[in-house]
This record gives sequence, structure tokens and C-alpha cells, in this order.
Amino acid sequence: MNRNLAFGAGLTAVFVLAALISFAWVPQDVTQMDIANKIRPPSPAHPLGTDHFGRDILSMIMVGARTSIAVALVAVGIGMGLGVPLGLAAAARKGGWLDEVIMRANDLVFAFPSLLIAIMITAIFGASALNAIIAIGIFNIPVFARLTRSGALSLWTRDFVLAARVAGKGAARISFEHILPNVTNLLIVQGTIQFSLGILAEAGLSYVGLGAQPPTPSWGRMLADSQTMVSFAPHMALFPGLAILLTVLGLNLMGDGLRDLLDPRLRRDRQ
Repeated sequence: MNRNLAFGAGLTAVFVLAALISFAWVPQDVTQMDIANKIRPPSPAHPLGTDHFGRDILSMIMVGARTSIAVALVAVGIGMGLGVPLGLAAAARKGGWLDEVIMRANDLVFAFPSLLIAIMITAIFGASALNAIIAIGIFNIPVFARLTRSGALSLWTRDFVLAARVAGKGAARISFEHILPNVTNLLIVQGTIQFSLGILAEAGLSYVGLGAQPPTPSWGRMLADSQTMVSFAPHMALFPGLAILLTVLGLNLMGDGLRDLLDPRLRRDRQ
């Protein structure tokens, strides 16, 4: 295991563990306000201080981790679950009408930033974490479709695929039995990268009020609430910002480490 993978996995595990612990225990109830103790700096009673409603920031970061990770994880699952079959289908019908339709649809989705998609969805259905998941998931579909198609195209001319075609296997069966296992490494690495981007996107959407709604804590919402108080209560912005930074850094380092570990060419170079 290389250092990037170990350090990235360690950082990510800290926040995943915090999110899991928050289901059973948090230092203080994040839905209860304590105005008498609002905007308190870090102290033994509140290790990361309190916000403008007197809520414990450590507790909010723990529950906010649950929100951010859940939104990003489901959004990546949507992107991978729909994008991978589309990419396999496009590669199997390279140059045909199906390939053109899928690729042009991907171009259409890429033409709209995820924030704009979220605004459109919110205008129709209202702001919520569910709509943030849909918006981020839609943006992930063409990412995985393009990656899968690119990886699959390089495999369709390989001898083991030609042998499968001679054996009478159809394009769909070859795609799932022979092509998909050989592009899994690419999908795992890209999945970690999209996971980190999903956390950033969720924080951005919550920051502008389009993600998780109060009283559900969200790292982006915490940053939005603190923007007018940075001069006299910097801890309100510092700790949620660090949570986002460290989580995204950990996921990106883990993705780099997985790429180095799973890429056979890099393994040969190290040997």
C-alpha cells in the first residue's frame, strides 16, 4: 500500500466513522438552540465552539458528514448505475446510431453545469437533499458513460473478445462478461474522484440554499451561516471548511493511490 492510499484512506475513514457514530451519539443535540452560549470559541465544553444559535459545531460537523457523504454516495451510485451500461452499449455499437445518440446526450448534459441543473430541478420540485442528489447524479452519468466507452473501445479488438464472438456470444453478453470486469479498475478510481466532487457539489448547493434544508446540518449551510461573522467568530467558518477540505483531499489521495495500485503498467515500473 503506497503512502497516498494509506493517508487518503485514513482521512476518509475519520469522517466516515464520524458520520456513522453520529447515528448513535453526538456531543449535543443539533436541533436544540442555546442562545445564552451562542458564538462561543472552542472550549472544553465545546471543543470546536458554538454557532450563532448556540449549537455545538462538533456535533453539527458529525451530522453534516452524514448528510454530505450520503448525498455524494447516492449521486455517484446513480451516475455509475446508469452511465456504465450506457458506455458499454455505446462501445458495443461504435459508429452506429445508438453510439451517436448516447454521446450527443452526454454532450447535452455536459453543456449545463450541475448547479444550473440543480436550480432548474429546485424551481420545479423545491429545494431538498433529494433534489441535490438528482442534480449531482445526472451530472455524473455522462462522466461514467464516457469513461466506460473509452475503456471498452480499447478492449473490443483484443483476442479474448474475438474468441468470445467466435463462440457465438452476443454484444450484450460480451460487454458484461468480458468488457466490464476489465474496466472495473478505471471505474473504482473515477468513483473516488466523483465522490469527492459530489461532496464539493453538495456543499456548494447547500451554501446557496439548494441542498439539505434546516434543521438538517450541512457543511455548506454552516459556511453560508458563518459568512457574515468571520471577522469576530472565525471558528464558525474554519472548522466546516476544514472538514470539506480534508474529506476531499483524502478521497483524491485515495483515488491516486488506487490508480497506482490497480494500474498494471505502474506496478511493472515499480518492480
